[in-house]
Amino acid sequence: MKNKTFSWTVRFVVVGALAVVATAQAQAPRVEHLSGLINDYTAATGVSGPWEMHGKWTLKLKEESGKADFSGFMTMEHSDAWIAANPGAVTNPPTPSNVDTPASRSPHTHHITMTDALVTYDMTVCPANSPATTSAGFVVTGNVSITGNGNSAPFEKNGPSTMQVCITGGSEVQFANISLVLTGPATGHFGTHAINGVVREVKHFDKHDDKHDDDHHDGRR
Repeated sequence: MKNKTFSWTVRFVVVGALAVVATAQAQAPRVEHLSGLINDYTAATGVSGPWEMHGKWTLKLKEESGKADFSGFMTMEHSDAWIAANPGAVTNPPTPSNVDTPASRSPHTHHITMTDALVTYDMTVCPANSPATTSAGFVVTGNVSITGNGNSAPFEKNGPSTMQVCITGGSEVQFANISLVLTGPATGHFGTHAINGVVREVKHFDKHDDKHDDDHHDGRR
C-alpha cells in the first residue's frame, strides 16, 4: 500500500513539474531579436546631472537556453538644465559666449553589453510606466560591461555592475517600451532610476521571410 502511495506521489510531482515547465514555455515570447532607441535624462542629483542620453540597442533571445545578449551604445552629455544650473562651469566669470560650449557639456560615449543574461517573466520587478504598460513582457538580467569613449569606463575598476532590462507594451503594441536599471558601481554615473527607450523592430523565431520586417517593424504582434 505504501509503495502505491509513494508511486502516485511521484507521479503527481512529475506532472506538476511538467505543468510548470509548460506554463513557462507558453508565456515565453516567441521573439528572436528586438531593437530600438534610448532617449532619456539622468536625475540631477547624485550623478552630477542631469545628463542627456541618446542611443540605440539590440536584444537577441536564445530560445533554447532561456538567455539573451544585449548590446547598446549611446551619446551622453550635460543637458540644458545642467548648463543653466552651472553657469560658471567653464570660465569664471562666465559670459554668454563661452558658457554654453560643447566642452562645457562633457560629451562622451558608452557601449553597453550583456552576454548570456537570464530571461525571466516576473514583471512586478519592472519600473512602472505612465500610462501603464499591460502586455506580458519579459525581463533580462545579468552582469554588464560598459565602456567610456572606447575604454573601460572609470567605474568598472570598482567591481561588477548588473543591469535589468524590461521589455513591456500594451494591447496594440505588445513590445513597445524598454527600461534599463543598473545596480553596482555604474550607478555612480547613470544613477539608479530607469533609463527609458522604445522598441522599434521585432523579429520572431517562426518568421524569416521578406515580408517579416515590415509586419513587425514597430513591435506590433
